[in-house]
Amino acid sequence: MRVDAHGISVDAPAGWEVRIVRRAAEGHEPGSHRRPVLHAATVPLPAVRGDFGGGVTGTLGSEDVFVSLFEQDPGAAGTALFADAGFPVPQLADFSPNRLQRSIPGQSGGLWFFHVGERAFSLYVVLGSHARRAELFAKVTPLVRSVRLQSETSGDLS
Repeated sequence: MRVDAHGISVDAPAGWEVRIVRRAAEGHEPGSHRRPVLHAATVPLPAVRGDFGGGVTGTLGSEDVFVSLFEQDPGAAGTALFADAGFPVPQLADFSPNRLQRSIPGQSGGLWFFHVGERAFSLYVVLGSHARRAELFAKVTPLVRSVRLQSETSGDLS
């Protein structure tokens, strides 16, 4: 199933739940932008969850995967952190327990920063089991490779 919103699209394999939404307005400074975020997981996505998987990653079993594609502030595209151009191509060797936003025993993660046109993104992937990372990497690869990003979005993201 193809999911498409806010200049982001992805093919959701069977067994995955995928949502593309804008961050909630609560807790943001007046005039700040509500940027899009894609969440995909092999477990149900709760209605309330953190941008980088808070509320989700703790529920992953050893056969599960979580993906967050988070659009950063538009000005970030010109910074050194987001200097890599184009969507990253994750490799199995990129995953490690010490690359998790929140360390959960047994899990493994990867984090990439990049830009597409004037849009800056972070891609964060959590594998439910570091020991089974090769199997889980094979599970997440088709989803990640199907992501398409427009270099600019049409419509107001504020």
